[in-house]
Amino acid sequence: MPARTLLIRHGRTAWSVAGRHTGHTDVPLLDEGRAQAKALGRRLQQEPWNGLPGAEIRTSPLSRAGETCELAGFGGRATAWDALREWDYGDMEGLTTGQISERHGGDWVIWRDGVTGGETLEQLSARADEVVAWAREAHAAGRDTVVFAHGHILRAVGARWLGLDVTFAARLRLDAAALSGLGWAYGEPAIERWNDTGHLDT
Repeated sequence: MPARTLLIRHGRTAWSVAGRHTGHTDVPLLDEGRAQAKALGRRLQQEPWNGLPGAEIRTSPLSRAGETCELAGFGGRATAWDALREWDYGDMEGLTTGQISERHGGDWVIWRDGVTGGETLEQLSARADEVVAWAREAHAAGRDTVVFAHGHILRAVGARWLGLDVTFAARLRLDAAALSGLGWAYGEPAIERWNDTGHLDT
């Protein structure tokens, strides 16, 4: 079987439910988010993953991602990695899209306009490229990789895996506790699954 890369967004937090931009603020999981992480873990023990033996597993150092990883059953195998931190939203931290748009006269899109006082789109793209390079090196050696992180950085990784500008991430919706997979098709980078939340439907 070809090597796989799985991208896993953390479970729900109070800020994600409220739509507040949660970058480096260390917001814990809600009880619902913890239940989502456990459901994800049960799914990953089944076919076709079977617990992903031998996979290299990395997680954002922020607790909401680390706890999702732990509750899914992979905490003892994971390494924290700063490249997987969420976007540094700077002055937009803790604000909703509506609040930010109001400040900007009603016309603001993060993937187009970026943020002020935080990380630029170019910096975010460079971090995503670090993750892509690591995953591709593992693929070349026949090893699976799994990352537990956050909505915007994972969307950036998805865009950059495809070789597209990071702004393509605007078209990659990603829900809490969703499972996504990156791989290859016809020798080119491909998205094998995206925003799969089937484990939350049971």
